[in-house]
Amino acid sequence: MSPTTRGRGRRPATGSPRLDVDALLRDRGTRIIVCCGAGGVGKTTTAAALALRAAEQGRSVVVLTIDPARRLAQSMGLEQLDNTPREVKGVDAAAGGRLDAMMLDMKRTFDEIVESHSTPEKAQQILANPFYQALSSSFAGTQEYMAMEKLGQLRAEADRGGTWDLVVVDTPPSRSAPDFLDAPQRLGSFLDGRFIKLLLAPAKVGGKAYLKVFSSGVNLVTNTLTKVLGAQVLRDIQTFVAALDTMFGGFRERADVTYRLLQEKGTSFVVVAAPEGDALREASYFVDRLAAERMPLSGLVLNRVHDVVAGSLSAERSIAAAETLTERKVHPLTAQLLRLHAERAQVATREKALTTRFTAAHPDVPIARVPAFAQDVHDLDGLRQVGRDLTA
Repeated sequence: MSPTTRGRGRRPATGSPRLDVDALLRDRGTRIIVCCGAGGVGKTTTAAALALRAAEQGRSVVVLTIDPARRLAQSMGLEQLDNTPREVKGVDAAAGGRLDAMMLDMKRTFDEIVESHSTPEKAQQILANPFYQALSSSFAGTQEYMAMEKLGQLRAEADRGGTWDLVVVDTPPSRSAPDFLDAPQRLGSFLDGRFIKLLLAPAKVGGKAYLKVFSSGVNLVTNTLTKVLGAQVLRDIQTFVAALDTMFGGFRERADVTYRLLQEKGTSFVVVAAPEGDALREASYFVDRLAAERMPLSGLVLNRVHDVVAGSLSAERSIAAAETLTERKVHPLTAQLLRLHAERAQVATREKALTTRFTAAHPDVPIARVPAFAQDVHDLDGLRQVGRDLTA
């Protein structure tokens, strides 16, 4: 299945259309850019480079990272990042733009939801509950759900005339890229599901009514849960569920609202991949998923691409020439350079074959290529270079 892209690319004479990154960033109708893809392909660096380039072209940008490795903070010269947006110094503001950066604090975001949708007394009860503390810190899908929550908050603030007109999101590192899309609904379904309602029943009835409601079948379930979880854990869960009862509908409702936000014209997805088999398979799956969900895809950023300067010199000829020099015991440095060239040419050939497989399946997806750097990006100048490569 090929997605319907937003017309951001211009097709060259051959190959896939080119992703016009500058057109995407300058378009004031673009309010959200979501960078997604497999882990370890450079999503964080790509998100930061896009945000910096947009800011230096006059946009007011906030970039939200979910990367716990803190690479975004380091590359932007910030000592730390947290749930509060911080202005990035050193940005060229000649065009009137600005750049703020923040890193999702999953638990703090969950706490803010509880505090804003509960009375102070009930909020304190929930925050102190052991099951809530475990849920808000490590429950599967919580990070992705809270990323959605924070995105919704930032967009709402922008719609109210706030500081930013563009939000760039670096999606969470996850087992599978579409987890970012699926997890909020999974968590919302869990919090609004039959299991939770079953646990909530004891808090809604008491005494003889409790015994009546919990018939033999329900008693069997709770007895089993007690054996598996332990009586104290089950009580913690029931206490948490009872305190959170009034918020259940809100979790699913907010997840649905943000999900619809991702389908709007003002949102653009940028899939990031490296020219590697697993990463491109994940990218292909994500492209198909975005099409199925009718979410606007701008294109693919193919990161860490290896190019060959002397393209006319094949790996085979290079190896043969190196062997000849070695046999004659002359020009050892040249022989070593020829072998290095052959290795790079072989890598480039393999990457081209993998990329061709992706483009054959998705011929209409615009692509921007970023060459492999000799070292990691660690400052604003490095991010600017990535931005220039994205638009080269």
